[in-house]
Amino acid sequence: MRGVALLCAALTAACSSVTPAAGGGADAATAPADSFGQPAAAGEVKQGGALVMALSAEPDQLDPTLSRSLYSRYVFSSMCEKLYDVDQQSKIVPQLATALPTVTDGGKTVTIPVRDGVKFADGTPFDASAVKSTFERNLTLKGSGRKSELGPIESVDAPSANTVVVHLKEPFAPLTAALADRAGMIMSPTATSALGDKFSTAPVCVGAFKLDKRVPQNSIDLVKDPNYYDAANVHLDSISYRIITDANIRAANLRSGDVQVADTLSPQGVPEVRADSSLTVLQSTSLGYQGVTFNVGNVDGVGKPAKPVDTPAAKDPRVRQAFEYAIDRAGLVKVVFNDLYATACSPIAPVSEFSSPASEVCKPHDPAKALQLLKDAGVQTPYPISMLVSNNPDSLRLAQALQSMVKEGGFDLQIKPVEYASLLDQQDRGDFELLQLGWSGRVDPDANITNFLGTGGSQNVAGFNDPALDSILTQARQSTDLAQRRDLYGQAVTKIQESDPLIYLYRQRNLTGVSNTVKGVQVFPDGVVRLAFAGLAK
Repeated sequence: MRGVALLCAALTAACSSVTPAAGGGADAATAPADSFGQPAAAGEVKQGGALVMALSAEPDQLDPTLSRSLYSRYVFSSMCEKLYDVDQQSKIVPQLATALPTVTDGGKTVTIPVRDGVKFADGTPFDASAVKSTFERNLTLKGSGRKSELGPIESVDAPSANTVVVHLKEPFAPLTAALADRAGMIMSPTATSALGDKFSTAPVCVGAFKLDKRVPQNSIDLVKDPNYYDAANVHLDSISYRIITDANIRAANLRSGDVQVADTLSPQGVPEVRADSSLTVLQSTSLGYQGVTFNVGNVDGVGKPAKPVDTPAAKDPRVRQAFEYAIDRAGLVKVVFNDLYATACSPIAPVSEFSSPASEVCKPHDPAKALQLLKDAGVQTPYPISMLVSNNPDSLRLAQALQSMVKEGGFDLQIKPVEYASLLDQQDRGDFELLQLGWSGRVDPDANITNFLGTGGSQNVAGFNDPALDSILTQARQSTDLAQRRDLYGQAVTKIQESDPLIYLYRQRNLTGVSNTVKGVQVFPDGVVRLAFAGLAK
């Protein structure tokens, strides 16, 4: 484990504070079992009260059309319901819809039944025309992150108040899964009409709670919505999300009782939280990934046509492949994340029904091969490359570990820490050479790949173009045969690894600390912390 020893030498302070995980450290096969949390049982919670959750980063725009961060999804889960949701088995279930869609016309017509008698927080009736309005906004608003998620929609009809009909140019298998995320959050047409692209200043949806106030870089406060159709089962009066980026401070606030829920516990701090009998750690295997993205063509901003970037890393895939060969994923997970996370080499989680041997292929750690590839590419070593990274302690520890690791493979990695929201802005503008960021994951692989690496994808911040990959992803979108889609996504992973615009590193476990004074908090594999039906324990 020479690589691990080198990492510890480079991270003396970090390694000295590493505490073995419960059971002496766990690999992916022996990690603790998932614990999603349970719904609050009748009679075990009080009516009323306030809950405070510590968030590890500030949510971006509270606009389902424009939002890009996991942290916004946390808040949305309490105030913006979707047509569909996922359960703890990652199965899609109706939410504002009343049943799964009916698909006809060879896959090109999708009919969705929606609830009757529902109102938005502003009193506007929820109906099929509101769904049509939201879909059309998602497809046309400048900067929409949902356009490519919705696929080739030709038109949307609302033939009755509770029936939505989506007409597609081509069959699009991932549509239902997309509607179980932000693309399926239905916004008040009254509010979108009045506010336009400023909807995030006063967002209005159907949800258990509604926005009270937001203090930038500090907090977001929600209050119970009396218009909510299931308000009788909402126990809390209010939820406050406080931005606390340091994992140690989040854990300290949890132990002191200043907050009742804290997301993204540091793997280093989990043993101490587990040892506290007043606290519970919820954990689930993530469908997402963490990785590093090269800027290979994002010159004018995400969504704009790609242009050449004049750096060896952008122009020559051998340089990016060398970077991957220089990474010891197992050592990274062991040293930085206490062996609580799992290595990842593709956007498809092993637990997914779309996983295959082809999607699990991984380049080995081979610094000598990295040096040879750099030599073949005519690059002098050490090759300097700068990497944007979020300025929280865990991300910095990861960056320092990568810096030490890739040095042996011929890279001089220069770390550029920035605040999370600034990182999102810089990646969208194409103002980076390499950046470290992840994705919380979705049940359908299309949402983990096409948006990020498909030509013109809404979040293709790499500016990557590969017609061959596009062709594979299009075939996978149009097929309704699971085996065929599984095979195609295996082919897609092979193509991605040939070019390496995005190198996958590891999968997090969703680690959420919860005070035992609260019941009903749940976290599923989609990573979203669900508070809407929680309550204070009697």
